[in-house]
Amino acid sequence: MLLTELALDSQWTDKKKWHEIADKSAIAALSVSLYSSLLVKNSHTEISVRLSDNEEVQQLNHSYRGKDKPTNVLSFPLLENELLTSLAQSDDSEILLGDIILAKSVCQTEADEKKISLETHVAHLFVHGTLHLLGYDHQEEAEALHMEGLEVKALQKVGIANPYFEDSVKR
Repeated sequence: MLLTELALDSQWTDKKKWHEIADKSAIAALSVSLYSSLLVKNSHTEISVRLSDNEEVQQLNHSYRGKDKPTNVLSFPLLENELLTSLAQSDDSEILLGDIILAKSVCQTEADEKKISLETHVAHLFVHGTLHLLGYDHQEEAEALHMEGLEVKALQKVGIANPYFEDSVKR
């Protein structure tokens, strides 16, 4: 079972809608990962989600990544892959995967540029962030292609088209 704990600031409205999007997106990401067994076992898996503003995300991005600018999503995993693998193989456990935080203005600007709804873009960012919590990354091209493939599969499960389609046509 997966549960997302959601906190949002005043820029974000309709907590119920965002909570539903976070849950569905995180479940979809988990289902296509190496840790999909967490969805069917007696484990309680949790992700903490904060929907925030550019200022808070910029401060965190500066503090933790050395980049003094806001970004769309930050993920803070709490478990090393070895421990996550061990917990995924156990029968009964409580697992806190980590934290995901999104910046409203950055997300809205990107959604507008892509000509998609904010909900669709945020669902993608939740999938992306959840995969980071599960140890996936995109620093190297092979990693990026693998992670993008998982994102596409997860998004398909929630009815969202491949956001990388144009990129794959260009390659």
